[in-house]
Amino acid sequence: MKLLDSIVTEAASIVAVRRDIHAHPELCFEEVRTADLVAAKLTEWGIPVHRGMGTTGVVGIVKNGTSSRAVGLRADMDALPMQEYNTFAHASKHPGKMHACGHDGHVAMLLAAARHFAKNRNFDGTVYLIFQPAEEGGGGAREMIKDGLFEQFPMEAVFGMHNWPGGAVGTFAVSPGPVMASTAEFKLTIRGKGGHGAMPHLGIDPVPVACQVVQAFQTIVSRNTKPIDAAVISVTMIHAGEATNVIPDSCELQGTVRTFSTEVQDMIARRMQQVAEHTCAAHEARCEFEFHRNYPPTVNSKAEAEFARGVMASIVGEQNVREQEPTMGAEDFAFMLEAKPGAYCFISNGDGSHREFGHGPGPCVIHNPSYDFNDDLIPLGATYWVRLAEEWLAKARA
Repeated sequence: MKLLDSIVTEAASIVAVRRDIHAHPELCFEEVRTADLVAAKLTEWGIPVHRGMGTTGVVGIVKNGTSSRAVGLRADMDALPMQEYNTFAHASKHPGKMHACGHDGHVAMLLAAARHFAKNRNFDGTVYLIFQPAEEGGGGAREMIKDGLFEQFPMEAVFGMHNWPGGAVGTFAVSPGPVMASTAEFKLTIRGKGGHGAMPHLGIDPVPVACQVVQAFQTIVSRNTKPIDAAVISVTMIHAGEATNVIPDSCELQGTVRTFSTEVQDMIARRMQQVAEHTCAAHEARCEFEFHRNYPPTVNSKAEAEFARGVMASIVGEQNVREQEPTMGAEDFAFMLEAKPGAYCFISNGDGSHREFGHGPGPCVIHNPSYDFNDDLIPLGATYWVRLAEEWLAKARA
């Protein structure tokens, strides 16, 4: 690997910052301490900052030369509402909150790049360092955009990166096209007529109706969606009844829908409502259907994904840059990619063997209470950020 010496030299101090953030996790739009820390470090290194965008967002502004060209690098800052199982020294000090997705490491990698930029500005133009709040369900990227991110800080392209457990440290993955899914939530309330469980003919039982609806929803994926268009409908909650001998008045279903295109998502929403309404009507029941779109699909633009791949290959070798297998997980960097060209890549977090004594019993996968970010990634991720920005600003304008 061709790592930048200045980043390797300072790695230990950035690791300490990462572990401090891990020990003090903050949920979406509550990242006050984290934002304070980021802003303080950037200011200490002589990098101007803009604060408050998207509530707690921080933007560092690194300028050099006379060019008006600019590129954005983004890291997310928020933690998850879950209890950490790890007991090592930097485990969460806040019950019910944990950096179980590695956003502490994402902040650390971008800070390490910022520290290098503070002393080595080998580019002509501007690098915007975007520290974004509320990726975990809050749509912080959308809120920063609403607050004028791309108007106040005009940039040609924007890039994001997420750690990905399982692959060997020293490998990346990036590809053009959809790489993460859209996410939507649905709620279906089926209304029947309650009664005695021993006399079902006198009521309208919503429970068997719900069972038929759940089964029918799966035919939308298998029979209405093109076989080459991946989609998921998962009913994850069913609530009905209070007593074993009472037919309930209503039954509530909730769940999630994931797709790689807005068109497929729209079709699924329409068909789900039709299936629900007509199945209920067949049983003389009524229903109310709600469909809430959260994040759009994360779609890498072709030129930017290929550019990022070239930068990665120059650092770790072409053989260590994999095709990015799309995942049905969702990511609010999608909003930025709707507004600007760019690419969202994965940096491999290893198999979990980096974890110290005191880690929990579970696997080191994201959203797991035994997860921990691999600090060996910090020099590599930061080197990628630096080389990406330098080479972007050096290339001919398209």
